[in-house]
Amino acid sequence: MAEKIRPSEQMLELSEDEALSGEQLDSQVQKAQEQLVQLKRARPLVVLEREAYNAQKRLEQIRSTRESFGQHLELIEAIDPRGWNPTDLHKELSRALSTVEDARTEFSQQRSRLQVTEENAGDVSLPEIGSGPYELNGGRSFVQWMQIGFAFSLPLIILGLIALAIFFWLASRGS
Repeated sequence: MAEKIRPSEQMLELSEDEALSGEQLDSQVQKAQEQLVQLKRARPLVVLEREAYNAQKRLEQIRSTRESFGQHLELIEAIDPRGWNPTDLHKELSRALSTVEDARTEFSQQRSRLQVTEENAGDVSLPEIGSGPYELNGGRSFVQWMQIGFAFSLPLIILGLIALAIFFWLASRGS
């Protein structure tokens, strides 16, 4: 069974039936070199086309993110506590906090989407979302809050122990 020869190998293979002269050999070498140059040119074009596609996709993501941020910014700037009715203060405050939290959530989602494409492109990452003044836990875990509570209570505990020691010392002297 005859082996299949790839097209590039066909051009480079010399036929045994023909005795090639130096000119024919040079001609075939030149053709092979030209084909090699064409192949080398085709690879960067594919890479450039892929990079252009990725850049276009990233640009579309950035545009949609910018538009979304602009809308959220308009909503946040529209919050005016001076115009709130004092009887509906709680409802207005809840609505304003909800608007801010929606913007924060959208920012986090868009940030995640853009970072996926940045990892491929190697760009500078977006800033982390800061903890807002209205967050319930301030971004801390239970153990951290327990340590903070202990640190604040420690001076009171020491003062209480000193007061108890003085009380027991005075009680024992008085009897």
